[in-house]
Amino acid sequence: MSSLLITEPYFNLPNLQEVYDQFVFEEYEFQSYHRCTPASLISYGSLFKQPDLPPAECVVVIDSGFSYTHVVPILNGNIIWSAVKRLDVGGKLLTNQLKELVSFRQWNMMDETYIMNDVKESCCYVSQNFKSDLETCRFNPQINPIVQQYVLPDLTSNRKGHIRKSDDLVAEADQILVMNNERFSVPELLFRPDDVGLEQAGLPATIALSISLLPSDLQGLFWANIGLVGGCTKFPGFRSRLMSELLSFAPIDCEVVIYECNEPITEAYRAAVTFAGMPGFTKQVVTRAEYAESGSNASRRKFHDWKPRESEKEKPREPTKVKGKQREDDRSQAPNRASKTRTKVNPSASTTRRR
Repeated sequence: MSSLLITEPYFNLPNLQEVYDQFVFEEYEFQSYHRCTPASLISYGSLFKQPDLPPAECVVVIDSGFSYTHVVPILNGNIIWSAVKRLDVGGKLLTNQLKELVSFRQWNMMDETYIMNDVKESCCYVSQNFKSDLETCRFNPQINPIVQQYVLPDLTSNRKGHIRKSDDLVAEADQILVMNNERFSVPELLFRPDDVGLEQAGLPATIALSISLLPSDLQGLFWANIGLVGGCTKFPGFRSRLMSELLSFAPIDCEVVIYECNEPITEAYRAAVTFAGMPGFTKQVVTRAEYAESGSNASRRKFHDWKPRESEKEKPREPTKVKGKQREDDRSQAPNRASKTRTKVNPSASTTRRR
């Protein structure tokens, strides 16, 4: 019997979820499948595991991927959707920013996304002192401890691009890309998205905002279990910079612990393999027979996502929960600043009653 485990984006639209069901059962004819977000699988992996200690029940997963960076708190394996926050900075934006900087200063690389992505992954790092590094590059742009030379690939000889070492000989036909303050100014957008006009708080403030929306008696546990996954967390210096800035946001009586893994890009995949091999996995799937009987309603009943269930919609709303109510737009706002983010407007909520 063929079974499938597939991940979906955070806050995936219901119409797209129905398309998932149709393709899985009608197009590819799987017998059963399970659908979830990448962060919900991390608890089954090795990121938070410690020897001689039980699995952590309260964790915060920082998923910094291609398009966005999400802060996802998880309690007992379930995502607390009312506290999930999104930062509109990911690997794609960083690569595009690097392309613009290099094209303006040196070579025109606007059409060389693949090459610039390799330059970003090879040369960029997260600065521990942005002003100091910037001053170092400004004082002597050609010779300083930060500057690197990247030899662009030569497709005629099938030679890949690489960082030039001090003893490397450069041919006359080689094209050299000088990486100076671009090395750390591009990843800095994760901590200062307002540098490119995004009216959002940086990642440390977004994490603090997410944890502040959780139950007060559990916030200390979430501060002590922060995990990093996604390609953007592989930048050298990312964890130490995040730790230094989170210490200024965390309460003085809370310990801040950040977990990282060797391969953050594939951590969700490895956790999914572990989850799929567990005996209880068969109870978490939707079968082909259930789909044939109930359609996508079978998936809605079994898969826990960001949409409230029908039983929860019927419950009266408690006044004490208004403070932690999830906004329709899950983007985090910069603290103590006038908000200029684009939000969706609900026409029925914005109209006023005429007398």
